[in-house]
Amino acid sequence: MDIQPLPLAGITVVAVEQAVSAPFATRQLADLGARVIKVERPDGGDFARGYDTAAHGLASHFVWANRGKESIALDLKEPRGREVLEQLIAGADVFVQNLAQGAAARLGFDAATLTARYERLVAVDVSGYGAEGPYAHKRAYDMLVQCEAGLVSVTGTPAESVKSGIPAADIAAAMYAFSGVLAALLRRGVTGRGGPVEVSMLDALAEWMGHPLHHTMHGGEQPPRTGLAHAVIAPYDAYPTADGNRVLLSVQNDREWRRLAERVLERPELAEDPEYATNAARTANREKTDAVVAEAVSRLGAMEAIGRLEAAGIACARLNSVADLAGHPQLAARDRWREVDSPAGPLRALLPPIGLPGGAAPRMGAVPALGEHTDALLRALGMTGAQITALRRDGVVA
Repeated sequence: MDIQPLPLAGITVVAVEQAVSAPFATRQLADLGARVIKVERPDGGDFARGYDTAAHGLASHFVWANRGKESIALDLKEPRGREVLEQLIAGADVFVQNLAQGAAARLGFDAATLTARYERLVAVDVSGYGAEGPYAHKRAYDMLVQCEAGLVSVTGTPAESVKSGIPAADIAAAMYAFSGVLAALLRRGVTGRGGPVEVSMLDALAEWMGHPLHHTMHGGEQPPRTGLAHAVIAPYDAYPTADGNRVLLSVQNDREWRRLAERVLERPELAEDPEYATNAARTANREKTDAVVAEAVSRLGAMEAIGRLEAAGIACARLNSVADLAGHPQLAARDRWREVDSPAGPLRALLPPIGLPGGAAPRMGAVPALGEHTDALLRALGMTGAQITALRRDGVVA
């Protein structure tokens, strides 16, 4: 059987990007075969390069979001630097930027301006709060947007709000930018024209807030913070086991409660007890429900508890650490790990979540060093060695 090529093979993306939202979007494009040219500042590059040194001396955020790209270091404050960027965009299919609001427009590289110049170009503006409105020029770091979108108000325990442990606003914006590019390229295949794509972190995360938002707008009350418990389902929480672990279980309906009572709790009378028989009753009596479940689970080791729950058809999981995820048997069994090259040597990385059976394997290219591909890209634009040397001497490229 013929192997189909990667779906974005032959597509060139130029990105003036930093942090997570735009870089994670363009990494998805690179994984699917696009050539991604990352434009960075000569004085340190993408500031995510300096977040930490956890990945063999490299920043974990940067390693995660930037594999498979080519890096060119350009000073866009210099006219000659902007000329180089213009040449790169002229040969591209997609342009992505997430500079501070208004910065790309001042340089002439916002989506509206570029798509007016290049009819087939798909140009993406990723912003914090959108191009207009009273928040347009506010700084928009991930945690700030989590707060503005109300995510923090529904995350945590009854006593304390907490932010998400992952950059949820950045990831939400990245995935909508990624899907927006795919949609615009599909439309270009029909019309022959590209066009602008706009994504804001607040808009993206507000969409992800769909359940609590609709619950509040239409029900009149915000769902309470319940830690690992569920606001409207019981039992649904993590319970300590005899061996010091925690097992999370979820009972979705009253039939499952009966099975839990009979086969795991070994208290079949609770199946018909009016204080427990319905989800509404169990939620109203959450403390008593949790106490009954916790007492039974505490007598079992984690694996024994999971075995009993699975045998009874009850949804369950271990409360894993990040290290547990790195060694997860399901990921290992499905051969989800690969190695990618980097300036620090090979690094372990997960395959992209999108599977395309019958097609070429995802292109998991190396993590680039700052400016690693500058000379090659400039030569491809027709520059001579003397011209490149002059640009480097003047600090336009690095």
